[in-house]
Amino acid sequence: MDESTSLESFLEARKVWFRFVNKPETVHTADAASVTGIPLPRITKNLVSKTDRGEYVLLVVPGDRRADLKKAARALGARNVSTVPFHEAESISGYPPGGTPTVGHKTKMLTVIDKSLLGYETVFCGGGTRSRLLELKVKDVLDLSEPLVAKISEATNQPSEDSEKRSK
Repeated sequence: MDESTSLESFLEARKVWFRFVNKPETVHTADAASVTGIPLPRITKNLVSKTDRGEYVLLVVPGDRRADLKKAARALGARNVSTVPFHEAESISGYPPGGTPTVGHKTKMLTVIDKSLLGYETVFCGGGTRSRLLELKVKDVLDLSEPLVAKISEATNQPSEDSEKRSK
C-alpha cells in the first residue's frame, strides 16, 4: 500500500470529510498555490522538526508565513527546535517533503498548529504525494492531531499580492 492509499484509509477509518486536489508535482507551498489557484495562506507548511529533548514535532504554519522556531520552542517548553533535513523527514513522517499531510504520520508526533489557521473552515496540506493536496476541515485536524495551538509563525519578507496591487 503506498502512502497516498494509507492516508486515504486513515481518513476514511476516522470518518472525516476530506478532498484530494490533484496538481503537477511541487514541493513548496507557493508553487502549489500557483498551480492550483488556492490562496497561499490556506495551504499549510508541515515541517517535521525535533526538540533539543529528541522529540519529533510537526510544525504547521500558513504557506505565506515561516515557522518561528524560537516561538515553537517556547510553546513546547523546549530550549530549541530545529527542522529535520529533507532527506530524514520522509523516514519520520512516512511522506515526502511537499507531500506531508497534517495528520496520519508513520511516527507519532506532537503537532503544533499556528493559531492563525483556526480562522479557516478548511485548510489544504500535502496529500501524501507531491502531486496532490489534501483539504481537511480545521475542526477535524484539531480532533485527529490534538495539537498544541500557538503563535509559531512570522511574516516572510516576500511582498503579498495586496501590497503588490497597491504599489501599481
